[in-house]
Amino acid sequence: MSIRALTEQILATGVFVVSGASRDPEKYGYKVYHALKAAGYTVYAVNPNADEIDGQPSYPSVYNVPGKIDCLVTVTPPDVTEETIREAGHLRIPYLWMQPGSESVAAYNLAQSFAMEIVSGGPCIMVALVVAAKAGVTVDGS
Repeated sequence: MSIRALTEQILATGVFVVSGASRDPEKYGYKVYHALKAAGYTVYAVNPNADEIDGQPSYPSVYNVPGKIDCLVTVTPPDVTEETIREAGHLRIPYLWMQPGSESVAAYNLAQSFAMEIVSGGPCIMVALVVAAKAGVTVDGS
């Protein structure tokens, strides 16, 4: 599957987890979390050092997130990304979007071992959201 087709497929889902979500508006974990929320997605924050982000609960790990998750977005150092992928794999999360800087060969290989569909090495999910919006793609994929 092409990267474009994969990004479109992921953006047609509805529930995202942002691992590395941040309370700091200058950090990409904050920007990614808010970009997905602004686009209309259901988004959960994962950050073991924060109880909440902008009034919404933040969970210490992917295991603590309530409900079904469609896509894990990582905005973490590669070693943290690898641990989060293990959790996501055990939960059978089908999609993984590794933001630039969060990826590694080990993380990619681990995600493949869990049969996850992977975006790695770009594009940034925030850029993909802008492209999808310009194309008229909505959260439900229409």
